[in-house]
Amino acid sequence: MNIVEQAENAAEFINDRTHEQHLDQLLWMLRTRRDEAASRVPEWVQLRDLASQIKEHTLSNLAHYLEMFESRAKANGVTVHWAQDAHEHNQIVYQLLSDRKVDELIKSKSMLTEECDTRRFLEERGIRVSETDLGERIQQLDDQPPSHIVGPAWHKTTQDIANVFAKAYGSNKEKADPVYLAHVMRENTRPLIERARAGMTGANFAVAETGAIVTVTNEGNADLSGNVPEIRICSVGLEKIIPRNEDLAVFIRLLTRSATGNTITQYTSHFRAPRQNGEMHIILVDNGRSSRLGMEKFWPSLKCIRCAACMNTCPVYRRSGGLSYGSTYMGPIGIIMMPTFDIRRYSELPFSSTLNGSCTNVCPVKINIHKQIYAWREVMEEKHQISYLYGWNRVSPVLHWLAGIVVAVSGVLSAVFAVWANSWQQPI
Repeated sequence: MNIVEQAENAAEFINDRTHEQHLDQLLWMLRTRRDEAASRVPEWVQLRDLASQIKEHTLSNLAHYLEMFESRAKANGVTVHWAQDAHEHNQIVYQLLSDRKVDELIKSKSMLTEECDTRRFLEERGIRVSETDLGERIQQLDDQPPSHIVGPAWHKTTQDIANVFAKAYGSNKEKADPVYLAHVMRENTRPLIERARAGMTGANFAVAETGAIVTVTNEGNADLSGNVPEIRICSVGLEKIIPRNEDLAVFIRLLTRSATGNTITQYTSHFRAPRQNGEMHIILVDNGRSSRLGMEKFWPSLKCIRCAACMNTCPVYRRSGGLSYGSTYMGPIGIIMMPTFDIRRYSELPFSSTLNGSCTNVCPVKINIHKQIYAWREVMEEKHQISYLYGWNRVSPVLHWLAGIVVAVSGVLSAVFAVWANSWQQPI
């Protein structure tokens, strides 16, 4: 696949002042709300330290906790599957559905299924997949991937959404009122949920001591997708494991405050067993995670709890939009995650950052994001993946030489900036 040119992709969004200002203002409002919420928790710094330590401990003993989770889940009546990669995950889902002659699936928001491209895989094999999360459904109807890991359609205005719903559902495109649009979504989604035989969710956390998965949502669609159909399928990345319910409390206090500035979401749901006369399947997915765990510099990205605080504060993301990254995970966290999937395709992403350090300062699990971005730049240079430098050699040796000087100077300036960013700390 072609190299993702984030800056080039962002040009159209940046030139659209309405959408560029809409997203920038929305995300900065969320960043401000996050700071206000954090300031109201006296032990905020200690919570971040503890969350980081819990994640590091769990990742350092991952095999132990995965086996514990599998054992407890099976004891609860759940069937546990293991998937080495995206294709194996998708094949397991397809086999579960086809064996039971299910040709329609409802699902709630799951970045892992986006990562695995599950919807396309199933639809190519005759299974209709309907997203039930509002943002995900908007993006599905508009034939776009999510642009943000918390708010998939936050780059859209209410008028954009009214236009999408009018085309898909025949609603009034002149009514861009959020309440009206929510009613349109509900009226057209509830029948899908009521008739579905199979539902699919992701997981925010998987608790080893109980064998339960935990979803953190506002719309309740994960609860409906998991409880109404007779068959429930849960896709869980290996890194979602935490040891105990006691540990979960730490992350719940951090997650929503970091994401939107709210104290807590509407629903924090624990699912431990199948519904009566139903089935529950959990698929534990690797898809490169064990390899990343072995990367000395880059394993901390596995601590991520998908709050998107780093995206909300990032000046590059706020002004260029998530679709410009051409990847499942976008913004600062995407910059350090996506090269682990395909180093060539995402070789330019580490340069879509100012290295200001704000992403690191707001991360609730204290991932050193800006340091990892700089480290990825070094990797790209070492592995000859910087296209604007090595491409010039085919055009002119002189231009290649000049480009080399530019890269060298940029590297020195970036190093100085990184040292400054590392030394600068916000109060919270």
